Amino acid sequence: MWGVALSVIIALVVIKISVWLYRCANPNFSGKLPPGSMGFPVIGETVEFFKPYSFNEVPPFVKKRMSKYGGSLFRTNILGSKTIVSSDPEVNFEILKQDNRCFIMSYPEAIVRIFGKDNLFFKQGNDFHRYMRQIALQLLGPEILKQRFIQKIDQETREHLKSVVVSFQGVLDIKDTVGRLILEQMIQMIISDIKPETKSKLIENFRDFSFDLLRSPFDPSFWKTLYNGLMARKNVMKMIKILFKERREEARSDGLKYGDFMETMIDEVEKEGDTVNDERSVELILSLLIASYETTSTMTAITVKFIAENPKVLMELKREHETILQNRVARESEITWKEYRSMMSFTHMVINESLRLGSLSPAMFRKAVSDVEIKGYTIPAGWIVLVIPSLLHYDPQIYEQPCEFNPWRWEGKELLSGSKTFMAFGGGARLCAGAEFARLQMAIFIHHLVTKYDFSLIEQYDIIRAPLLRFSKPIRISISENP
Repeated sequence: MWGVALSVIIALVVIKISVWLYRCANPNFSGKLPPGSMGFPVIGETVEFFKPYSFNEVPPFVKKRMSKYGGSLFRTNILGSKTIVSSDPEVNFEILKQDNRCFIMSYPEAIVRIFGKDNLFFKQGNDFHRYMRQIALQLLGPEILKQRFIQKIDQETREHLKSVVVSFQGVLDIKDTVGRLILEQMIQMIISDIKPETKSKLIENFRDFSFDLLRSPFDPSFWKTLYNGLMARKNVMKMIKILFKERREEARSDGLKYGDFMETMIDEVEKEGDTVNDERSVELILSLLIASYETTSTMTAITVKFIAENPKVLMELKREHETILQNRVARESEITWKEYRSMMSFTHMVINESLRLGSLSPAMFRKAVSDVEIKGYTIPAGWIVLVIPSLLHYDPQIYEQPCEFNPWRWEGKELLSGSKTFMAFGGGARLCAGAEFARLQMAIFIHHLVTKYDFSLIEQYDIIRAPLLRFSKPIRISISENP
């Protein structure tokens, strides 16, 4: 009797588990889903998705499934989310165009917690996002950079580079050098009256922020990186909140004006309505600092590496920037907006090529808010859609010899905006508000580097993706002033 009962119980458990496994692998949906596999229950195919791969390689996870299923759309399960992966440029463009309508931004919880749920990047709704983007452009938009900040950025870049070359005795970690420079500039642009010791403390806390936390949660280092990021965020948030409160009280009592971005945010908070409050203002400030610091410093490091490895590129950059100096009334004058926009064509070609190869945003996450019909398939409401720009950036049908660093491929093409096949700064309504700042900072850094210094890589460096870029070691250069 007991043996029969035990056998029945085991059989029922096996049946239950089998049904559960089948349902996990075959989601219950009446429409036509793209082909694919949901992998293991709960974890899906997360482990394989986060496997490291080489810099000049199309993500093997995606490449393998595109080949297997014979198309540009497939379904999977990543980080516990039912997901559709798209490598089709037309589909990607349509998805990004429908931001805040059929699709909304939806990122993994770890990323959301680091940036904060109320920041510019994750808040939903057309009106709110448009409003917050317009505020961000008052700090990073082309017009404000042209009118107020380009000369300051130029002067501070020149002084910072000269200082660190002396301080570090001619050996520079490019990412760290540019990262510190950007934080110095951004903090001053946002909080112009900040005390030097407070600024230094903020900068040191930011060193624990890293997009490198976008890795497999099964990687042991993930949890340490996440913890450090959360603690750094907590410390920085606390400091910015205090500064914001003090400035707001000062504005009410004394009416002092500073003309910086924090004053802009205080003015927005004081307006009627609850669109922006203290918490959201601090979240936006933090988000802008993190994004500008991490992305621009990483891309500048990669760009310098490419330049140093390609003598022909370096020679053409030197020629272009020497021509700029010769056309000035005074060689040591600051860079003008005309020089940046109209006299640095090859520099913009180098930046575009670095952005294409770097593909710093390897995946853009969106969530369908309703069932969407695309390419004969249905994307169910609530499913994540993963847009992967690097598949376009490394497509040989779009870019000849795509793994080769060739700035000349951009000759005669639009250099300052994205397209369906070039999505370095995202696309659609959520095109990066800091795109112009990043380009400007990189162009100015290149200008001073190639006109005032001789430099070379200290050694060869490996860069991997997992899926974000990871340097095997800091990219360092040997550098000295021109005689």
